Amino acid sequence: MNRRILVAQPRGFCAGVVRAIKAAKDTVSAFGAPVYLPHPVVHNELVIKDLESQGIYSVLGVENVPDGAVCIFSAHGSPEVDYLLATEKDLRVIDATCPLVTKVHNEARKYSKDGYDIVLIGHDGHPEVRGTMGQVPMTLISEKDSPPAFNRPVAVLTQTTLSKRDVSESVEKIRAQYPEAIVRDDICYAVSNRQDAVVRLVEEGADVVLVLGSKDSSNSVRMKEVAEHLRVSAYLLLDSNEFSPAMIHTSQCVGVSAGASTPESVVDDMLEVLQKSLGVDPEIVEVADESGVVFTDAKRLWAGS
Repeated sequence: MNRRILVAQPRGFCAGVVRAIKAAKDTVSAFGAPVYLPHPVVHNELVIKDLESQGIYSVLGVENVPDGAVCIFSAHGSPEVDYLLATEKDLRVIDATCPLVTKVHNEARKYSKDGYDIVLIGHDGHPEVRGTMGQVPMTLISEKDSPPAFNRPVAVLTQTTLSKRDVSESVEKIRAQYPEAIVRDDICYAVSNRQDAVVRLVEEGADVVLVLGSKDSSNSVRMKEVAEHLRVSAYLLLDSNEFSPAMIHTSQCVGVSAGASTPESVVDDMLEVLQKSLGVDPEIVEVADESGVVFTDAKRLWAGS
């Protein structure tokens, strides 16, 4: 039997990542280097390294951006305190927050104003969680936790890059405790599609799945977990340099996908390695068409405006 290579479609950059990277490159073209990233604009070391080669530098927090400089707020979203500090430091800010993250921020403010206690399902320490929790008071729980007791109506929001399965299980527990809770479906379309694509790869015969993405990319990690939940071997690789033939030694069908902040060039390189190793051409497995999803340019927020 011929061995097979299945490639998920969609994969790689989502519209929010495309928008954030374009914002970074447009900014350095317009204002020149240096441009600063108080937090990584996306979670992929290869993308960050490429941006640094163009004069776009990462620093640890807004407090470390030089006064009066130009900086870019990441796609993950930022807390209100970052905007206040940027104003104090007279920074020119390009806000590349993904519109789908902004939607969660808007929901948080609305439900807080309406008198709800807000529960955020997310991962402590993730920059998106930091940004969302910096909008209004709320309680953070992981997908494994049960919420504490509340005396007011409850509204449930989620980090956009979580596992659909895990969030569904968490919501069931919350609804058992608070049947009237408002639950928002905040998982990003691209995250959902990429998880569905991993499922389809396995359904089509993949017995090992290679997910290309950074170890600190939440959506990439969730894709690997989806494959493992389906009882197939799965590996999270930054690029083809981390690949070993031993990973697919006994495999008859290799599935390949990529997280939402992984460049397509990384996928191309991985497929070239697999084609040489297995001697077969890849087959596309499509679960959704994202070609029509495009976000408008990032906002410019000049200090004092």
